[in-house]
Amino acid sequence: MSRALIVIDVQNDYFPGGVLPLHDAEEVEARIVSEIDRARAAGDRVVLIRHVSPAETGLFAAKSSGAAIRPAILGAAGAVPIVTKQLADAFQDTDLATHLDGVREIRICGMMTQNCVVFTAMSEAAAAFDVCVIGDLCAAPSEIVHKVALSALSSKLRVENAAGA
Repeated sequence: MSRALIVIDVQNDYFPGGVLPLHDAEEVEARIVSEIDRARAAGDRVVLIRHVSPAETGLFAAKSSGAAIRPAILGAAGAVPIVTKQLADAFQDTDLATHLDGVREIRICGMMTQNCVVFTAMSEAAAAFDVCVIGDLCAAPSEIVHKVALSALSSKLRVENAAGA
């Protein structure tokens, strides 16, 4: 297995009714579910990332329902590793790299294009891999923030759309 799909922070707080709903979050979630299905069918590794805050209230509060990964994502992914993080970079202070042994290419998607997606893709630890951000499988607070983040990323690494998009 030489590829992995890393799915970042597709959690309840980023959807309608959550603390910080993102632009087109539900549409992006549906496309991510399809991409997880495609990745699993191709034999690619899938790793889910979950942001948890130590705060008692607010975005991703540890004991809140907002910190939960969306059921559709969990259902599509099945029994895959779930890496918990407290910082934007999914590699920083986590065991993500241990789940990528033998992987040459990482395909990154998920929530907060301009924050967690960018910081993970640009992480020093990510430099060990061929990195691709799947642009149409990411979301941000607004469409313009999403597009600006992808444009900036494209000057540093590969940004593509999903195969089926």
